[in-house]
Amino acid sequence: MERLFAGLSDTGVVRKSNQDAYHIDKPAGRFVVVADGMGGHAGGQEASQIATQAIRQYLETSWGESVDPEALLREALVQANQSILENQKEHPERSDMGTTVVVVIFPENESPWCAHVGDSRLYRYRNEELVQLTEDHTWIAQAISAGMLDADQAREHPWRHVLAQCLGREDLSRIDIQPIDLQAGDRLLLCSDGLTEELSDDLILKYLNATVPLEEASETLVEAAKEEGGQDNITVILVESQHN
Repeated sequence: MERLFAGLSDTGVVRKSNQDAYHIDKPAGRFVVVADGMGGHAGGQEASQIATQAIRQYLETSWGESVDPEALLREALVQANQSILENQKEHPERSDMGTTVVVVIFPENESPWCAHVGDSRLYRYRNEELVQLTEDHTWIAQAISAGMLDADQAREHPWRHVLAQCLGREDLSRIDIQPIDLQAGDRLLLCSDGLTEELSDDLILKYLNATVPLEEASETLVEAAKEEGGQDNITVILVESQHN
């Protein structure tokens, strides 16, 4: 299956700097990465860039070896976590920095696989329906799962940004990894929470319309999030699986 890619990152309306990072493996198209850093201006920016670079280097180096996709992704994120921890030790002023991350790899002749930590998300658009494929590693997501809150309450809750897991922690205990069912005509959306904080899934679905080219769709999503407030950095990657 052939794939098209588009990516865009924007500081947003309120923030002074962009602490998000992303990477599209062009021209090979083997993997894509979105990371959303935290821990102050320098720390957050550093953490997301360190993670993205570490994942990129590990996947490029290990690609083609006889390693199964799940093990490949797990080690890539473990390496990224270790790289951030090492940087924290070298720069104590960044000791609280961390980052969320979502990665999708496209092994040859196999289904794609996804790994994520935190609340950066992966969605699949198919036949005019949008499905969130990742589960946020947040206090809010845990509260919804436990029946303590519903989705409407969660959107306004003051703890909605509290992460249960991120890269840059000695106690990293959860890396979610899964295969992805991807068919010709599907679109994947990887994004930081700067998009999903401003746009509901219904609005994302509206702007992800399959008749709109990927570059235009990514620009429309970012601009729509800015029009809704743009309180945070906004990063999106779109992937379209094409008929051969």
